[in-house]
Amino acid sequence: MRLQIRLLGTVELTVNGRITTPTPPKRRAVLAGLAMDANSSVSLDRLSGMVWQDEAPASAVANLRSHAANLRRVLGDRLIARPNAYELTLAAHELDVTEFQQLAGKGRTRLAGGDPVGAVESLRAALDCWRGAAGEGLPRGTALDNRWASLDEQRLQVFEELIEARLAFGEHLVLLPEIRRHIAAHPLRERGWGQLMLALYRVGDVPAALTAYREAHTALKEQLGIDPGEELARLHRAVLDRSPGLAYVPPDTPIAVLAPAPAAAPPVTVPRELPADLVTFVGRTTEAAEVVAAVTGAAPAAAVISGPAGSGKTALAVRAAHTVAAAFPDGQVFVDLGYRPSVTPAEVLARVLRALGVPADEVPYGIDELAGWVRSRVAGRRLLLVVDGVTGAEQVRPLIPAGPGPALIVAGQRHLRSLDGVRRIDLDPLSVAEARSLLATLAFADRLNADPAATAELVRLCAGSVLALRIAGSRLASRPDLSVAGLVAQLRDGRDRLDLLAYEDLSVRARLATGVAAVRFSDEVAGRLLEQLGEAPDAPVLPERSAARLGVSVHRVWQALEELADAHLVRRDEPAGYRLPALVRDYAAELAKAPAPALTGWRIDPVAA
Repeated sequence: MRLQIRLLGTVELTVNGRITTPTPPKRRAVLAGLAMDANSSVSLDRLSGMVWQDEAPASAVANLRSHAANLRRVLGDRLIARPNAYELTLAAHELDVTEFQQLAGKGRTRLAGGDPVGAVESLRAALDCWRGAAGEGLPRGTALDNRWASLDEQRLQVFEELIEARLAFGEHLVLLPEIRRHIAAHPLRERGWGQLMLALYRVGDVPAALTAYREAHTALKEQLGIDPGEELARLHRAVLDRSPGLAYVPPDTPIAVLAPAPAAAPPVTVPRELPADLVTFVGRTTEAAEVVAAVTGAAPAAAVISGPAGSGKTALAVRAAHTVAAAFPDGQVFVDLGYRPSVTPAEVLARVLRALGVPADEVPYGIDELAGWVRSRVAGRRLLLVVDGVTGAEQVRPLIPAGPGPALIVAGQRHLRSLDGVRRIDLDPLSVAEARSLLATLAFADRLNADPAATAELVRLCAGSVLALRIAGSRLASRPDLSVAGLVAQLRDGRDRLDLLAYEDLSVRARLATGVAAVRFSDEVAGRLLEQLGEAPDAPVLPERSAARLGVSVHRVWQALEELADAHLVRRDEPAGYRLPALVRDYAAELAKAPAPALTGWRIDPVAA
């Protein structure tokens, strides 16, 4: 079994090359805690502190055993049950934390040994292990927080060691913007201030070096109430004295070692990846015009299409993309994230680079470098990017066009409010006229006209869902003997409705399940709340009652409701109320009635029982 566990960013588990990251945040926390102490026993008591804030609930041990049992399904005998403990066996290369620390140690050794070339190589490789903040997306306020803080501190140290190695090659002018960004983000890093002062001094800007010291002094005094340490103060005196010891001395190793030989310009790849446009596309005229206007307008030429599951977001994105394809002769790239929140921004950028002709073995690993490569390759090119199934703004933020030329269309259930400068198109359910027109294109108008009352009821039962209407129309088309009234009679029974709203590879239940899983990934309380609402799907939401049953605060329930509303899984019903949309009611009711997952065919160790 080939494992890869990544904790330096969003927690991610890959087994035999396939991403199988657990969905519940607490299960990911169990995985992270075991991985951080890999190859040693971790007691249930310690694991409990890594998963829950403050005092663990009475059911903590049972919950931990349940999480471990689910993890063992994926990890197999790599997860070993010990008496009141668990142990995860990993090789060094299977955990990005270990890989980062080994590369960082190798870089420090090379730097101390007078080999800045080798140090730069190792330290850069160490930083490329990072994809975001350590343990991103896990519960906070647990015993793991100190581990994440320590790793973030190590990351800053490695960055400053890389700066030191590059300063040894005289890259003072080139490094100034990077050092300033580092200081802006971490104004209490004295080593960073010292590197800024030294770089400024060596490019001949002594006044700026002295100003940097005064800024460091002010930051430390105001935020910590202390003066700069002796090392920074000594550097300040040396700058004032224009000490000869600050002069740049080139290393023995030629600088040319760091500069790669000029490569031949890669051939320009013109991707044509758009899926086929739907022949039976109905309605959405205004929305399509808005998307077209957004991507053909001024930079950033970007549009975000959001709406409920099955509302036709993908179809609209593809229709708009085909409409403007001629205006983007440099190509069209289509990326389907499948509503998987575990897909990282780095993976999206790598996918785009491969579509643009970059060989897979040449695609870089670090998010900054990936984003830079993409921006360089799309700058000024009339290239259209379409990203479907997006669950978070971070997945597409690096793709927002930085200037004229490229354009971006994003489709997902969420509004992605934090994206700046994009035009948002939110899809409502199809109108009655549009819904009837879509049915007519699939099941023939004369058949619908023969029973207008049943047709009206079928439209109502499909609740304006493009997906539900397509399935209903396809069912009628495949069954000439089935009347509209007959299908309506079957759909009226809510217990079987989602079974009937499935045809070949189209399924309303499957699409709703994907959307709900994406919400659960980021907010476990929201997922539990949706199940609770399914117990009485037609009743209004009572936050106080929900809070008491879930064991959280009323504020936390409101927060979860907003998450569900943003994902179009609940609908705001003024004043200050929420209700479940029609088809979501059916799915939530199923969730509420579903039994706990069975462990048939799985041997449970005594400690996990």
